[in-house]
Amino acid sequence: MIDLHCHILPGLDDGALDIDDAVGMARQADEDGIRTVCATPHIRHDHDVVIETLPSRVSELNAELERRGLTVRVAAGGEVAETALQGLEAAELHALTLGGGGRWLLLEPAPGPLADSLAEAAEELARRGIRSVIAHPERHWAPDLAVRLARLVDRGAIVQATAAMLEDERAAPTMVDLAERGLVHVLGSDSHSSRAGRPVRLSGAEAALRASAPLARHVDWMLHVAPAAILAGDDVEPPYPPAT
Repeated sequence: MIDLHCHILPGLDDGALDIDDAVGMARQADEDGIRTVCATPHIRHDHDVVIETLPSRVSELNAELERRGLTVRVAAGGEVAETALQGLEAAELHALTLGGGGRWLLLEPAPGPLADSLAEAAEELARRGIRSVIAHPERHWAPDLAVRLARLVDRGAIVQATAAMLEDERAAPTMVDLAERGLVHVLGSDSHSSRAGRPVRLSGAEAALRASAPLARHVDWMLHVAPAAILAGDDVEPPYPPAT
């Protein structure tokens, strides 16, 4: 499996505190059957992440994981706030694409209900040849959430849900419903530490998706085919259309 959203790079944002914490997150991934973790540090005003340093930080972490005998590997990426896009140059955007493939960017909506500004940000990225992966829609609940997600999907975006929400007995029914309506396509742990909070884990969410009759035949696409294509910079077209 591939985790498309994880704050595993140490000492950058509100993610892994140090190298041991990052290694602990990689161990969690290994135990869960995750083979690739996409490092997605926050790119927004409240975190001073130097984009030019990210490739070397990814390489350093991969070298440490190999030294410690772990087979999990970290891929490049970033979680870019919609409000931060205007300040980014083309080379910076390319460096932040998931897997460094130059095609897909993890786009973080502004706090609160999804607004027209998110669609405008996705359209601006599309004009620059980049498609959007919309991060954690479950944080932006509003009566029109499904309608707004459907509009984004119709314009070429795909949607990433937080895996832990599919294991939460209160949130899971809503998340499964969104997925059955073609409004959730891929997963990410959105883990920030091995010591507290959400673990680097996708298997529980996988089980919840497989338990849904409409989704069971799409789970391999959601957890393997689509994430691999995203990291490779290939086009991705969901096999189930959005319905509100």
